[in-house]
Amino acid sequence: MPLAGEGVMFGHDRRSIREHFLNVWRKIENDRTLDPLEQIIADVIHVHPEYHRLFRAGDALLDADWTPEGGETNPFLHMGLHIAIREQVGSDRPPGIRAVFERLIWQTGDPLAAEHLAIECLAQALWEAGRSGAPPDEEAYLRSLQAHIKKKP
Repeated sequence: MPLAGEGVMFGHDRRSIREHFLNVWRKIENDRTLDPLEQIIADVIHVHPEYHRLFRAGDALLDADWTPEGGETNPFLHMGLHIAIREQVGSDRPPGIRAVFERLIWQTGDPLAAEHLAIECLAQALWEAGRSGAPPDEEAYLRSLQAHIKKKP
């Protein structure tokens, strides 16, 4: 199940992932042409202006740490999950996610809000998989997404 494809897209270590995001930021700032993957990253960066100050720090952010214990959200993990959701919906993998996601968009009226709901479910699926040592449970993941869809009275 392609839950978090950043390893395939950018490399396997956090520094190379962060460098890729930073390179896209630099291209945006310099109005340079982006390839299709870079455009997806740029779109995710664009919808998160709260992270722009981090990118302005340049290479200093490559080794920064964000810890849940410190009440912080890792911006790269968060943006990577956005990208994973977009990949999943685009490929309809796991099967049925596209239809569920479209219902979430319809319900929320906001694609970004729908992505944030999906990110909660994806993060939980990844956490449970890591804890159990088993692959992510696609069916449980889809059920958790469907649970966000409100039933009509």
